Amino acid sequence: MNINIMILINGGEPMCILLIGGDKLGNINEKLMQNGFKDIEHITGRKKDAKNFKIPRNIDLVMVLVDYVGHQLTRIVKEESRRCNVKIVFSKRSWTHMEKKIQECAKELTSVEKVAI
Repeated sequence: MNINIMILINGGEPMCILLIGGDKLGNINEKLMQNGFKDIEHITGRKKDAKNFKIPRNIDLVMVLVDYVGHQLTRIVKEESRRCNVKIVFSKRSWTHMEKKIQECAKELTSVEKVAI
């Protein structure tokens, strides 16, 4: 059975996510939107300036795709998420693994609605 998770915060507003790693996301954007994320930002992590990035103010969750980023960028992302007090999760690029990490994260976040499909 697939579980569709709608993640809502602050009075029912959909969340914003920053994905780090991976050149192309394929259908991941669509699946994230189906699961309640309204704004999906993506940084490939390949450009040198990506190492100097700042987490945008509207981001509620940072997800690092560990099979596509190096240790240095991971360290920078961890430091920046701590500085901004933004939740960070680490996942493989496969949707199944990402969905599991989102479910684990959803338990810690404010209002969560789970709907069985």
